[in-house]
Amino acid sequence: MATVEPRKICVRNSTRGTVVGDQVTIADTLLSRVVGLLGKTMLPQGAGLLIHPSQGVHTLGMKFPIDVIFLDRRLRVLEMRRALKPFRMTSLNFTAASVLELPVNAIENSLTEVDDQLAIEDCHD
Repeated sequence: MATVEPRKICVRNSTRGTVVGDQVTIADTLLSRVVGLLGKTMLPQGAGLLIHPSQGVHTLGMKFPIDVIFLDRRLRVLEMRRALKPFRMTSLNFTAASVLELPVNAIENSLTEVDDQLAIEDCHD
């Protein structure tokens, strides 16, 4: 049986004119949201996971830290966590609609700040 490759998107910071991630996977099913990044040994630069819907995340069972961005339904940045270590949990952000998990330093490299506007685009090879 053939497996379906998850759809990849590009996430851009419209406010800063930067790329947040150019190989971001969408986790929008119950299974994909539960599994998340578990089982991965690293998250390469440019990669990420957009979890929708989500109001909080955990790194229980993960082997590496991640940057985390909480987004409202219009993809405005509500809150950020830099280098969230393994075996941690974020508090719930009840105004969040989704959470973007990224490699460490992705927030800094993209100059992303609270209240920035992000945009989702199809990736082009």
